[in-house]
Amino acid sequence: MRQPSRPSARLATAVGLVFGLVVLLGAAAPVRAQEALGLEAVVPGAPASPAAPVPPVPAEFASPRATMSAFLTAMTALFENPTAWNDAYECLDLEAVPRGEWQQRARQLYGVLNRIEEVDTRSLPGAAEVAKGLTSHQYFPNRRRDGALLGRIGPPSGAIVIAADGNGRFRFDASTMASIPDLYSQMESLPTVAGEEILTVSDYVETRLPEKLVHGSALGVRYWQWLAIFALILLGLLVDLLVLSALRAASTRVARSFGADAPDDLRRNLRPIGLVAAGGTWLVGSRFIGLDGVVVPVIEGALQVFLVLAATVSAWRLIDLVAGVMTQRAASTDTKIDDILVPLVTRAVKIFVVVMGVIYGADALDIPITPLLASLTVAGVGFSFAAKDTVENFFGSIAVLLDRPFEIGDWIVVDDCEGIVEQVGFRSTRIRTFYNSQITVPNANLVRAKVDNYGRRQYRRWKTTLGLQYDTPPESLLAFTEGVRELIRRHPFTRKDYYEVYANDFGASSLDVLLYVFFAVPDWSTELRERERLMVDIVRLADQLGVSFAFPTRTLHVFTGETPEPGQHAAPEAATDDGAQQRGIAAARDLVRRQTWRTRQPGPVQFTLGPSEPLDDAGNPVDESGNLIGPDADGRPGSDETGRS
Repeated sequence: MRQPSRPSARLATAVGLVFGLVVLLGAAAPVRAQEALGLEAVVPGAPASPAAPVPPVPAEFASPRATMSAFLTAMTALFENPTAWNDAYECLDLEAVPRGEWQQRARQLYGVLNRIEEVDTRSLPGAAEVAKGLTSHQYFPNRRRDGALLGRIGPPSGAIVIAADGNGRFRFDASTMASIPDLYSQMESLPTVAGEEILTVSDYVETRLPEKLVHGSALGVRYWQWLAIFALILLGLLVDLLVLSALRAASTRVARSFGADAPDDLRRNLRPIGLVAAGGTWLVGSRFIGLDGVVVPVIEGALQVFLVLAATVSAWRLIDLVAGVMTQRAASTDTKIDDILVPLVTRAVKIFVVVMGVIYGADALDIPITPLLASLTVAGVGFSFAAKDTVENFFGSIAVLLDRPFEIGDWIVVDDCEGIVEQVGFRSTRIRTFYNSQITVPNANLVRAKVDNYGRRQYRRWKTTLGLQYDTPPESLLAFTEGVRELIRRHPFTRKDYYEVYANDFGASSLDVLLYVFFAVPDWSTELRERERLMVDIVRLADQLGVSFAFPTRTLHVFTGETPEPGQHAAPEAATDDGAQQRGIAAARDLVRRQTWRTRQPGPVQFTLGPSEPLDDAGNPVDESGNLIGPDADGRPGSDETGRS
C-alpha cells in the first residue's frame, strides 16, 4: 500500500512543476513580445491571407459613452473580481504597450480621470452621434471645462481621446495610452475628486503592512507578495489534500452503489484532480496578490498551462475509473452489447478530452487556434484519402455495433478465421483462436463477410450411428431404440421436443441405429460432458438389454448346397412388439431411477487451477462422505463462469 507523500515532498513537487512551466513559458516570451509590438512572421512567397469578415461591434464599445462606462465599471469592480482587469484592457488600445505595463497604464488612466472630474457618461457622445459619422471624441483637455485645472498643471503633456479602430470599436486610442504616464505625473499631486484609490485587495493589504514589505522587492516582486505566494502554495496543497480525501470516499461509495469494488489504483487515478483544485487555487489567488509587470503574463500563462495539463490528465484518469466500474457492471449482465459499448465509448471520450486539451492549451499559450484549425481542415482532405481504409473500418465498427452480428465471447467463423470474439475496436475486431493465437480482422471486412455465429446456437446437434450386431433379436432392437429415446427424454440437457432414434440402415457389418439429438448447453465443454453422459448411459442400457455393439467383421460361410430350414424367427403374437417396448422402457427407467441428476440438475463445466475435487455421478463436487459442496449444494445449477465456447 502506498504511503501518503509528506508535505515537504508535495511542496517540492508543486514548486518544481510551476517553475518548469515558468521556464517553458519564458522561452515563448520573444514570440509574445513580437505579437505585443504588432510584428507578424512573413513567409516568403506565401499568398496573402483573405480578409476576415468584420465582427459586429459589442454594445459596450459602440460609442465613446459606452466605452467610458465600461472602463469605469471594470475598474470599480476590481476589489471583488480581479478578472475585471481583462474587461478594463478591452477598453484600451494597448498594442504598442508591453504586456507587463498594461495594469499600470490602466491605473494611471483611472487616476487621471478621477482628478479631472466625476465623470458623467451622459455628457459623452452616444450611439446617435456615432450613427451620424462620429469616429473620435477628445475627452481631455476641454478648455471650457478644464480651465482651472489647466491653470494649475500648465500645458497638458497629452490628451485623452476615445476613437474607433478599424473594426468600429471605440477605445482609448494608442496616443492616449502612450502619453498617460507623463499626464499622470503632472496630476499625481492633485487630490482626487471621484473614485477610489484602493482598487484591489492588494492595495488594501499594502496600506496595513510595514513600508519595507511594501516597497522592497526582489526580481520585480515585492517582499509581501513573496510571502503571499508561499502562503498560497501551502493553501493549494491543503486544498489538494482535502479534495483527494473527499474524492476517494465518494468514489468508493459510488463504486459500491454500482455493485463494483473500488480499484486498487484509486489514489493514482484521482491524484491529477487534486492538482486541478490546487492549480485553480493558485491561479485565483495570484490575481488577488496584485502582481504586475512582466511577471504577470509569465505566471498566469504557466498556471493556465498547468491547469490544462492537470485537467486533461484528470479527465483521462476519471474516464478510466468510470470505464472500470462500467466494465465490471457490464460483465455481470446477460447482454453482451454493453461489453462492446464500454470500450468504444471510452476511446471516443478520451479522444474528445485530448482534442479539448490541445485547444485550451493553445489558448493558454496565446497560440491562435483558428488558423491552425483551418489548416487542419485543408490537410484533412488529403488525409481522408490516405486514411480511406481507416475511415472505412470506423464506419464498419458502427455497422457492427448497430447490426450486432456477434457479441463479446461469441464463437464465430469469418471466412477462414474461427475463434472467440475478445474485443471490438474502432478499426478492427480481435478474435482468439482455439490454438490461443489472436487474429485481427478489419471491421470493414466484417460488413462484407459472411459471419457464422456459433455462440447464438440455441441447441447443439449430435448425429451419430449406433451399430448393433446382426444377431440382435428384433425385440431387443426395439427395446434398445425405445430405451435410448427414454434416456433422451430423461436426460437433463437434451432437447425434448425433437429427437430421432430409429434403426436406420443395414450396414456392412452391423444393424445401424440413427441417433439424432440436440443438447441445450451454454458451451462446448458442457456439451462434451453431457454427450459423454448420454453415451455411457447408452452403453449401460445395451448391457442390461443384452445387446452387443458390432465392429467390422467378415464371416466366411461355405455353401453346401443344402436348403435352410424355414421358421428360424417365429411369427410374433399380437402383444409381442408392445411387450418389447415396455421391456425397454422399464429397463431404461430402472437404469436412471437412482441417478443423482434426477433431483439435482448439474451446472456447466468449471475449470480450476488446482487438483480436481471428487465428483458424483452428475459431475458435481462432493466431499469424502459424498455430500455436495460448492455453489450447487442447494440443488440448483451453478452459473456459467467459463464463458461461451
